[in-house]
Amino acid sequence: MTTLQNESAQTAYDASVSNARLVRDCLNGNEEAWLALVDRYKNLIYSIPLKYGLTGDDSAEIFQSVCLSLLSELPKIRDPQALPAWLIQVTARRCATVQREQQPFVAVDDEDLEAHVEKHSSDLSREQIRELELEQMLREARTALSPQCQQLIEMLFYESPARPYEEVAAKLGLATGSIGLTRKRCLDYLRKNLERAGFEKL
Repeated sequence: MTTLQNESAQTAYDASVSNARLVRDCLNGNEEAWLALVDRYKNLIYSIPLKYGLTGDDSAEIFQSVCLSLLSELPKIRDPQALPAWLIQVTARRCATVQREQQPFVAVDDEDLEAHVEKHSSDLSREQIRELELEQMLREARTALSPQCQQLIEMLFYESPARPYEEVAAKLGLATGSIGLTRKRCLDYLRKNLERAGFEKL
């Protein structure tokens, strides 16, 4: 398996395929399963260095390092559904290490040591970890939508400014008057996907 692939995986594995199956097929040497697994979590991994304020080069290096760790740890994974939490922890530790290595040495008095350590602490808070997990749930819920719904949600909610209905309709090949109903239907599908995933902030 190659650990350096970070492009969208065009494979037979869609968003409905469970982590358990992907891990099992990876262990059986299926290259497409590995590409699909990396593709599923690449945005999660890349989002963490951004929270640490690291550069694009640092993010790419961390991504490669985390993929290598994932590859080596696959045989030991007992609960594939816990992969997001595991990836967050591994990536955050790697980010913290890189961040510490980039900080200049600072001499501090003993009485200021505790404050200095707290100020430069690189651990993610429980709230940040939960936020990352929820963001990943949202990514997976969106990926499980039809391509048309994915495009519509991207144009209406992820672009700034949001595209006008006329432009969305032209892009999707729909009548302008149908966009409102299509939008509602797609959001209903998204909400159901999130509810099934246990998303708490609906």
